[in-house]
Amino acid sequence: MLRRVPEASRSRSLYPRAYMQWSISSFAFISGDGIITPMRLQPIIVPGWQGSGPGHWQTHWSRTLPHAVRLQQRDWHQPQRAEWVAALAAAVDAAPTPVLLVAHSLGCLVSAALPIALRAKVAGALLVAPADVERPGAPAAIAAFGPVPRQSLPYQSVVIASDDDPYCRLERARQFAQDWGSRLVVLQGAGHINADSQLGAWPQGLKQLAALRRRACWRISPPAEKIPPVPAGIMAPPRYG
Repeated sequence: MLRRVPEASRSRSLYPRAYMQWSISSFAFISGDGIITPMRLQPIIVPGWQGSGPGHWQTHWSRTLPHAVRLQQRDWHQPQRAEWVAALAAAVDAAPTPVLLVAHSLGCLVSAALPIALRAKVAGALLVAPADVERPGAPAAIAAFGPVPRQSLPYQSVVIASDDDPYCRLERARQFAQDWGSRLVVLQGAGHINADSQLGAWPQGLKQLAALRRRACWRISPPAEKIPPVPAGIMAPPRYG
């Protein structure tokens, strides 16, 4: 089973068999028998309602992020929750490596609704400007997408919100982040953090993605007899059961 490892608990020298260590561009799967298999993360770009146009930062990233896959939906204008979640589930299941979800607006809700059985394959999620489909006056096409998923996410995640997003009040974005167990980053005056925000390739967002990647460190829990002994005077990292 894959488990998260806090940065403070990493130790490649003392626990070489117990960890799947994040490096610059790859994970290394380290089995209980010490077999090391390098593996890259695959970013999955998850657009929101109506897709992300040519000026959207997601479109820039889908062209420039190594190994990125852009999720496609049958109908971007009439979202069906079950259909959209199933499309993401299929993309995660088909990915040859653990994935990093890069979601915007309604795509954040799709990501948060991913079936539990597939969440172990998610290394982390960048959730930008989550849409509040429960707000008064929400368009019928997206209001039917509710309720907003509220269960905690079992992987590293960051919610990026703006203090003037017309589609989600900051208080609501803060509540979503709390429910999901996500770190919250608040931008000033960035609107819905979309093409209208004129962010271009959004370097600030790329920095947040890079930081998320560094935190998305996992380990494999080997059998108890495979865990190396801890030398005297060294504090062992906790096991996550």
